[in-house]
Parts: sequence; structure tokens; C-alpha cells
Amino acid sequence: MDIKRITSGLLGFPLVLLVLLIGNKIIVDIALSIIALLAMNEYFNAVMKVSKPVRWVGYVSCFSIAIIHIVPPDAINMVVTLAVPTILIILFAQVIITEMKTTFKDITYTFIGIFYVVFFIMFVAFIDGMTNGKILIWYALFAAWGTDVFAYFVGKAIGKHKFSKVSPKKSIEGCVGGTIGAVVLMLAYTYIANTYWDMDYSYLFITGIGIILSLTGQIGDFAASSIKRYVNIKDFSNLIPGHGGMLDRIDSLIFLAPFAYALFTIL
Repeated sequence: MDIKRITSGLLGFPLVLLVLLIGNKIIVDIALSIIALLAMNEYFNAVMKVSKPVRWVGYVSCFSIAIIHIVPPDAINMVVTLAVPTILIILFAQVIITEMKTTFKDITYTFIGIFYVVFFIMFVAFIDGMTNGKILIWYALFAAWGTDVFAYFVGKAIGKHKFSKVSPKKSIEGCVGGTIGAVVLMLAYTYIANTYWDMDYSYLFITGIGIILSLTGQIGDFAASSIKRYVNIKDFSNLIPGHGGMLDRIDSLIFLAPFAYALFTIL
């Protein structure tokens, strides 16, 4: 049993709880912006082995999360939509200005990193800003971290069949156990929400959401592993004892966040 992993998880949970429950939209957005900055720096440090990413563009883009709810609601879709071509224009301008010392390969890795980290984390902010967002955000967290916890313990206990060479330590039993555990956790949370907070969430719909988000989050975990294998590193950093870096900790959450936001609009 990894004591460091469990201890750091238990110590970090109250901080997450405090920010999400007490913090208003601005505080949550600023916290997410800082998380994005840490994750972006880890990503850039990793891909430095194979490219020279345009760091300043990535770092500046992280701060956009901090002001996302300052933008008028009726303009947010246009702003987010225009952000993609704007970032591409800036990156290609970097290639031109540096007379190709910054290459197409460099800006490709940079753009993927911005999309992977900033745009995905931005959906966590969108969820928090929804009606009943303070309740809904925990479904995303339970789907991501619940899957991680149950997959870890089930895999340790009965995992025998390896899932993929991308992440050799993960087993089929762990992946299935992680999804089942996350769904059970989300259903228990639904009971609390319906009983004590006057919500009327469908248990059947939550089960479907739980399965989709858990599986999506696990793909996010494998995606992060594929990046680390490509650049030959074990963790993105040693920021969190037993968990690696910030990006190691949120790889599942940020991958499922856009899908969670879409499903919550239906809910």
C-alpha cells in the first residue's frame, strides 16, 4: 500500500472541498488558473525532450480561465470559439517573427498542450458556474477520483489481466472495478442530493453519466501515460508525493470535464 499516495490524497481533499464549497466563481476560476499553470509547465517540461514549445503563449492562455466568468454570458461562446484561431495566428506569427527558429513542430506541441490543459480545465469552471454547479461539480470529481481510487485498490487486490502496454500496471479488473466503484459513489451522492438538497436527479441517468465519465476519464489517464511514455518519464513532476505532478493528478478529470458539462446541461 502506497502510504504517501493515500496521505497526500487525504491532505489535498480538504483544500479542494474548501475552494469548491466556499469559493465564489472568481475564486474557483483563479484556483483553476493556477492549477492550469502548474499543469502547463509540467507538460512543457515533458515535451522539451522532443520540441521547443512556445511557453509564453501557453502560460498566458492559462490566465484566461481566471477571467472566464467576467466575460458577459451572451459573449462567452464567441470568445471561446475565437480563442482557437487567435492562438493559432499568434503561434504562426511566432514562426514568422523568429524566421523559423520556432518550427511547425514546436507550435504543434504548444497548441496541443494549450488545448489539452487550458481548454479542458476551462470546462471545470463552466460546470462550477452552472445552475446547481456546486452540486454538479462533485459528480465530475467522483467520476474521476472515485474511478482512480477504486481502480487502484481493486487492481492491487485482484488485478491479473493487463489492460494495455501504454500503462502496464493497470489491469482490466482494476478498470472495471474503478467504473463500478465510481458509479456506486455517484449514486450514493445522488441519494444525498435528492433527499437533503431537494434535487430530482434520475438514478438511471446518473448511472449512465457515471459509466460514460468514468470510461472517458480512464482514457484521459491512458492519454497522459502515452505522453509520458513518448518522452520517457515516469511522472510529470514530483509536486504531489505518491501522485506525481499536477497533470498526473488531474489527467482523468480534465478529459471527462467537457463531456460532463454537456451531460449536465441535459440533466
